[in-house]
Amino acid sequence: MKNVKITILGSGTCVPSLKRSSPSVLVRLGNDTILLDVGAGTIRRLLEAGGSIYDVSHVLFSHLHPDHTGEFVPFLFATKYPETYRRRNPFIVAGCRGLSDFYDRLTVVYGQWIQLDRGLLNLVEVDNAKEDHVHFDSFDIKTLPLDHIETSIGFRIIMADGTSIVYTGDTDFCGNAITLADDADILICESAMPDALKVPGHLTPSLAGKIASEAKVKHLVLTHFYPECDTVDVTAQCRKTYDGPLILAQDLMEIEIEGAEVRVKKTGARSQESKS
Repeated sequence: MKNVKITILGSGTCVPSLKRSSPSVLVRLGNDTILLDVGAGTIRRLLEAGGSIYDVSHVLFSHLHPDHTGEFVPFLFATKYPETYRRRNPFIVAGCRGLSDFYDRLTVVYGQWIQLDRGLLNLVEVDNAKEDHVHFDSFDIKTLPLDHIETSIGFRIIMADGTSIVYTGDTDFCGNAITLADDADILICESAMPDALKVPGHLTPSLAGKIASEAKVKHLVLTHFYPECDTVDVTAQCRKTYDGPLILAQDLMEIEIEGAEVRVKKTGARSQESKS
């Protein structure tokens, strides 16, 4: 893949923050634009990054917690209205078993305001109990269940040339996270709390580093920071277990992959109106 651009749209959690939106990562590769999770603040951050919901070809949900799906309803509503901006190109939403039921239950609440023709919205469910694979036109995904809640899965996006991007969503330390991230070019990994404040179902910087080391990833990106992470040296904690290239995610940070080279750009918001 000659040029892949990753933009961190949300590097935070459910905790309201002017600094960090809820989890979402944008991946642009070729003609495809992928959203990994759609937490609160995603649509605004997408505009600030120079994009639009109408560009998105795939939405991949790591699990169905509100901080990872909270802006899915506004995404669907904005996709349908108003008429002058209404989306006409189909898109795919993929996630765990039960995704279709999740969508159907949302339509019970919001009705026609978010109901989309299934020719426009294509729902794809993957197995959250074992390894699964899905082929799309220009990339493949491999998924594995991770240790957070029953619906939690991690994604490995695999391009035709073998370039791979792994996104954990939320997880505790587990063998599947290491397997999924094996020799990945980029591992985007949650690191919710400092080492001293470890909570079940989430990683700390040193545990995320241990996954990256055991998987021999080429670049590690830590994200999903609770405010407590701002009170410690996250880099130093991660360096206890990982000595490779390390990036601490910030909202609107851009990471470009071109061949074997990875470049990081810390960027601010761009002014842009929504477009069709």
